[in-house]
Amino acid sequence: MFQSPPAVKTFTRSMSMDLLTPDTTVRINTTLGYTSRNPHALSITFHLLDPDPVVWHLDREMIVIGSLAPTGDGEVHLRPAADGMLLLRLGPAGHRADVLVDANRLTAVVRETFALVPQGTEEHHIDWRPLLASLGR
Repeated sequence: MFQSPPAVKTFTRSMSMDLLTPDTTVRINTTLGYTSRNPHALSITFHLLDPDPVVWHLDREMIVIGSLAPTGDGEVHLRPAADGMLLLRLGPAGHRADVLVDANRLTAVVRETFALVPQGTEEHHIDWRPLLASLGR
């Protein structure tokens, strides 16, 4: 039987990012979020003109790797860009959004997640009980 996980740890941070379009760069407000119940992921909520924000969940280790070298798979690709920026390429080909963010600021937030949930301890922070209950265990 699984033990109860430790108390939930969460935080949010506001950060501006630049959405790159073919014609111009648009400054957008985002909210970065982290919860120890989903310990591998950092959420980025993009506050656009639509009343419903767009939310992406990125692997926190992928962000660190992407700040140093190109990485990614599927609809998420990251790579270092000029002037200490990190390029996030989000979405499928043909409908992709290119977003620039200050690499140092974003990786500082990721370091905060590792302070809350150290690498290698993630599975202890996931509450497995609802899944097990749904499976009748």
